[in-house]
Amino acid sequence: MTWTLDEQRRMLRDSAQNFLSERAPVSHLRALRDANEADGHSPALWRAFGEQGYSATLVPESHGGLGLGVAEAGLIGEQIGHTLVPSPYFSTAVLSAWLLKTAGAAEQQQSWLPRIAAADAIVALAVDEQSRHKPSALATTAARDNGGWRLDGQKLLVLDGHIADAWIVAARADGGTVLLLVPKGTAGVAVERTLMVDAHNAARLRFDGARVGADALIGSIEHGAALLDGVLDVGRAVASSELLGLADEVFERTVEYLKQRKQFERTIGEFQALQHRAAELFCDLELTRALVRQAQKALDDGAGDAPLRCAQAKARACLTANRAVQEAVQMHGGIGMTDELDIGLFMKRARVLQELFGDASFQMDRAALLSGY
Repeated sequence: MTWTLDEQRRMLRDSAQNFLSERAPVSHLRALRDANEADGHSPALWRAFGEQGYSATLVPESHGGLGLGVAEAGLIGEQIGHTLVPSPYFSTAVLSAWLLKTAGAAEQQQSWLPRIAAADAIVALAVDEQSRHKPSALATTAARDNGGWRLDGQKLLVLDGHIADAWIVAARADGGTVLLLVPKGTAGVAVERTLMVDAHNAARLRFDGARVGADALIGSIEHGAALLDGVLDVGRAVASSELLGLADEVFERTVEYLKQRKQFERTIGEFQALQHRAAELFCDLELTRALVRQAQKALDDGAGDAPLRCAQAKARACLTANRAVQEAVQMHGGIGMTDELDIGLFMKRARVLQELFGDASFQMDRAALLSGY
């Protein structure tokens, strides 16, 4: 299975790289963290995402988007990993856009996809209910109520949930799993902003008899579980790209430091032990890159083994990013542990991304099951 960076993809990658390095370097995250901004991100920067077309990546052309695939969305996610920019891109332009274009009713698509493409709306996916990812154990319920739906339960780690114009809520219903589009301001919904260790933001949602109409259903009850699995795999594939970009960045910074730092009148990069560790990490990065891109291509192709490839890619990306940030801290010596050095920010972000939609252990267990073991 081949995955090549053709001219279109190179242009997209380079455009995102230049845009983010100029408009949202790591110092942008620091400024938001230190100011404790209520939104946790820059609305102006999110609008600029729309002007550049990044928020429109997965939106069909018929709704004002670019009509591209998960592979292209992953290229942007990879560049986000380089600068750690907090943005609704993942929650809105990836997860919600994919769900709405894949299974949304015509009215839902017309109402939300053009707004997502223009970065004029934020839509958040609400799935997890426990401290660890376990989508098979949904406790939030959706019951039929006067032709519509009544929601009861709570959600944790809802990315950008505190600033969302709507939430897509996964819930258990008679007959299967449902995904319901719940607009902001719906009675019976309580929202609590939470600050994560990586200075990004999420929310806790509580549903206490929240009611939405029949038109809130995305897809169908019969196919709800499969649809949820599908969007989680898309999320895993793009999160793997962000982990890859993050690991690439700390590797590049560490190699540069090895070339500059001197000990015993020699640059420490001359010591063979450090050269071996850097070489092994480079091999891990290239293996991860291949697995991530194969997973994204499988999703875009609708391949039957796409879930397996996504599990493999996320597991490998988690392990590689973890190794990259640990090596970076150690090779930078004492300053690697200080807040003034960006390496600690990359380590914290890697930790959150590892847990998102299942860490390496979760994905390896899943891969074993999908392989028939």
